[in-house]
Amino acid sequence: MPVLNSIADMAEEMKAWRRHLHAHPELGLDCHETAAFAVARLKEFGVDEIHEGVGKTGVVALIRGRGPGRTIGLRADMDALPMTEGTGAEHASTVPGRMHGCGHDGHTTMLLGAAKYLAETRNFAGTVALIFQPGEETGQGGPAMLADGMMERFGIEEVYALHTSPRHEVGTFATRPGPLMAAVTDFDIRIRGRGGHGAYPQNSRDPVAAALTIGNAIQTISSRNSDAIEPLVISITQIHAGTTHNVIPAEAYLGGTIRSYSAAVQEMVRRRMKEICDGIGTAMGVEVEIGGLIDLAPTVNDPAKTDFAVAVAEEISGRDRVIPDHPPLMGAEDFGAMLAVRPGAMVFLGQGVGPMVHEPDFDFNDEAAPFGASYFARLVERALPLG
Repeated sequence: MPVLNSIADMAEEMKAWRRHLHAHPELGLDCHETAAFAVARLKEFGVDEIHEGVGKTGVVALIRGRGPGRTIGLRADMDALPMTEGTGAEHASTVPGRMHGCGHDGHTTMLLGAAKYLAETRNFAGTVALIFQPGEETGQGGPAMLADGMMERFGIEEVYALHTSPRHEVGTFATRPGPLMAAVTDFDIRIRGRGGHGAYPQNSRDPVAAALTIGNAIQTISSRNSDAIEPLVISITQIHAGTTHNVIPAEAYLGGTIRSYSAAVQEMVRRRMKEICDGIGTAMGVEVEIGGLIDLAPTVNDPAKTDFAVAVAEEISGRDRVIPDHPPLMGAEDFGAMLAVRPGAMVFLGQGVGPMVHEPDFDFNDEAAPFGASYFARLVERALPLG
C-alpha cells in the first residue's frame, strides 16, 4: 500500500498548515501559538480528548478506535530555532531571529494529517495518543512532558516519532535498531582567578592559563579514559576571556559538548572532567565551577519496535526506499527520554537532498508530508488491528 489516498488528498491542506507554522516560529517551551493552532485543528477533526499544558505548552490528544485495546503514542515536536532565515520563501519567518530550521513545522503538520485521517476512519482497536511537544531544541520538552506524568496519565505503552532528513530522497525512510542518536551533555566551565597587568603575571592568578590547561586535559579523556571502540566526542566550542592585550582578566570561560551512545560513558566523562577541573584549579590557584545547559539521554530504538516501524515504512514507500541499518549519528534528540521509559522507535524521513537542518537555507519539503502522515496512520492501524 503506498501513500494513503485520503492523506494524499490532504496535500494542499497540509501545505497550508505547514507554511502557516513556518511563518510563525516559537522557541523552547513557549510554543503557545503553535499549540493553539494544533488544538484548533484537532477540534475540527473531532478527536475524543485534548489535554493542554502538558510540559508547559505540550498537547496530548486522544483518538479512540472501534474497540478496546492498547494505547500507543505518536510524537511530533513544535519548536523552532533562534536563527535568521535565509530561504527568501514567501512563507518565511515573520519573527526576526527565529526560524523553523529543523523541520518541526513539518513534523507537527504530518501528525495533524494523521490525526485527521484517524479521527475520520478509526480503523483500529485501542487508543492513539497524539503528542505535540515543545522544547526539543533546548532538550527540555520531552523530559517536561514526562515529568507531568504523560505516559502514566494516558496509559501510553509504546511511542514512535519521525524526523525529516535532507540526506535522503523524498519518501525514503531510514532507521536502525539500538542507538540511533547520541546522548548529549553540554557543559560550561567558569574559571575565576585574580586579574593583573600583563607585564607582571606573578601578581595574578591567571584564569586564561588555567583555561588552556583544562582544555588540553579534557581532550585526553576520549583517548586515555574511554575504550577505543566506544564512540565518544568531546568538543570545546567556546572560549571567552579578556578585553585587551596587556590586562590579565579575572575570569575565563570554556563551553562545549559531550556526545556518546552510553549513559555510563557520559557519566565517566563528567566525573573525569570534574577531577581535571578540581586538580588544575588547585594547582593554579583559581576557582573552577562546572555547569551544564543540556543533558540528554541517547535515542535508543527498541529492536522489535524498529522491525515493526521498518515494515510499516516498507508498506508506504516500498522496500527499496527503506534503509533498516542506517549508521548511528552523533546528533541528538530529546525523544530519547521517552524511549528510555517506553519501547518504540524513531525513523528519518527523506525530504530530498538539500541544505542541512540548522542551516539558514533549510526548509521542509511539503512533498514529504503525505509520506510521514501515512506512516503515522498505518503505524496505528497495524499496531492496533481490528479483530
